[in-house]
Amino acid sequence: MPDLTLLAVFLPTFFFVSITPGMCMTLAMTLGMSIGFRRTLWMMVGELVGVALVAVAAVMGVASIMLNYPELFAMLKWVGGLYLCYIGINMWRSRGKMAIIEGQQTPSVSNIELISQGFFTAIANPKGWAFMVSLLPPFISVERDVAPQLVALVSIILFTELISMMAYAAGGKSLRIFLSRSDNIKWMNRIAGSLMLAVGIWLALG
Repeated sequence: MPDLTLLAVFLPTFFFVSITPGMCMTLAMTLGMSIGFRRTLWMMVGELVGVALVAVAAVMGVASIMLNYPELFAMLKWVGGLYLCYIGINMWRSRGKMAIIEGQQTPSVSNIELISQGFFTAIANPKGWAFMVSLLPPFISVERDVAPQLVALVSIILFTELISMMAYAAGGKSLRIFLSRSDNIKWMNRIAGSLMLAVGIWLALG
């Protein structure tokens, strides 16, 4: 286990960073609005797996190698970003699996697609890699076994990420309820599509 003093510093630090609006939080809010809170949990599964891989890779030194090959990141960012932009455009036009269709409770996007969205958004975020490289190593003591420390820190990271994404998804769902009272489905799709486009552009150009 990490030193308790270090944990006391790490917990509020990472929670503050996690709750700050970012790509994954914006995605959670967008999906919460378009497909509802419960379905958005599938995206969170993929995102948490991606964040865990990035965190472990940061400690193992893989992240430093990845950051030295920007062309690899460029490929991941552009592929993921273009895919999210494609979904956003379809949502804005009230088309595609993610769009809200009148008379249909939730879009028919599959759980695998949702998991994939969360996973690739997490691992294709270069700022996430850079953050893990700079944040995690100082909290790992070389005088103790690395594995237990890594498990504890990654568990804290995943917990704070989950709580933050759930808060954003719940906010998106509340916005959907507010807009649906006016039967303004077209605007719901346009708002969600615009947010999805923003995440895609953010991912590609960030």
